[in-house]
Amino acid sequence: MSTDQYRTQVANIQNSIAKLQGEKAKKVDAAAKAGKKNHDALAAAARTSSASTATSKLREATRYASEQAKAETEVGKIEKKIADEHKKLVTAQKRLEDELKRERKRQDTAQARRVTEEKKVVAEQKRAALQQERVLRNLSQGLSRHENLHVQTALEIERLKALPEKITVVFFAADPGSDSTTKLGLDEEARLIGERIRASEHRDALVFHTRWAVRPRDVLQAINELQPTVVHFSGHGTNADTLVLQDDQGNEKHVSKDAIVSAMALGSESVKLVFFNTCFSFNQAQGCLQYVPATIGMNRDVGDLPARIFSAQFYSAIGFGLSITKAFQQAKALVAMETPGEESIPELYVQEGLTEEMLTLVRPPSL
Repeated sequence: MSTDQYRTQVANIQNSIAKLQGEKAKKVDAAAKAGKKNHDALAAAARTSSASTATSKLREATRYASEQAKAETEVGKIEKKIADEHKKLVTAQKRLEDELKRERKRQDTAQARRVTEEKKVVAEQKRAALQQERVLRNLSQGLSRHENLHVQTALEIERLKALPEKITVVFFAADPGSDSTTKLGLDEEARLIGERIRASEHRDALVFHTRWAVRPRDVLQAINELQPTVVHFSGHGTNADTLVLQDDQGNEKHVSKDAIVSAMALGSESVKLVFFNTCFSFNQAQGCLQYVPATIGMNRDVGDLPARIFSAQFYSAIGFGLSITKAFQQAKALVAMETPGEESIPELYVQEGLTEEMLTLVRPPSL
């Protein structure tokens, strides 16, 4: 069975339990009403001075007592059915969990194939960019020489203008000193981000670069080289406001808040967002805000899973043309659904006076 079929099976059992609980509530109510009527009939028989009336009320009391006993018996039967359904639910949920594990294993097996496809996508994007540049150059030359091509040229320009603006995201990852038991899932985070970008409406407008085992000098090198719109840090942070990178020997290199803020201040003017997906990074994010329109940081320690969920959904929303603010809110909403209680950790900081339009990195086609 597929995961969808297992989910349907779990939902059906849950619905059955809910229905049985509704039936139980009705029977409990019926037993209570019959018990009250029994009590009222006995009280009436005790109060009356008429022998015939007393006899009649006692018969009523006997009938209501029988109804109460019958309803309580039904309650017991329903409770047994509910217990049986709960056993089925536990079994169904275990099967669903096992199938999800198998599905994840299949996804991991397909990772090598996805890497190859990603390279093809990047090559195609480069080819398309060169083709677009040639088209624009030819159109510009043609306008000056061929007046009769004005209409076709205008249509082509409008089509090109409708393409989303291309942006670059650089993903910096560092996890020095980790072993198989403490290693962060930074490669999994990068893979998920790449997948979600490729599944977005404007996937060709986002170019996603990764840098691994990052040293301090690698940060400025990549910013100067790539001129990114978004700078993303994933790895470790400390409650002393330091970002943990690594040195040439692979050891931890703690970079102070002032140092990372200075690096962002002296970096490329193209940077519109700095995203710290690291523990205790909210002060770093606030510090960078004086030089960058928007920043994201974490107000305490953050788990590996919610961090991945948050960042992947954030870039997915950006790829669908949402603003930084809306993408941030949507990513928090997904964390609230997947890992409740963790959604309060990410913090967004935006320079005063910026509108939603100003905070939109990928612009959808406009008429």
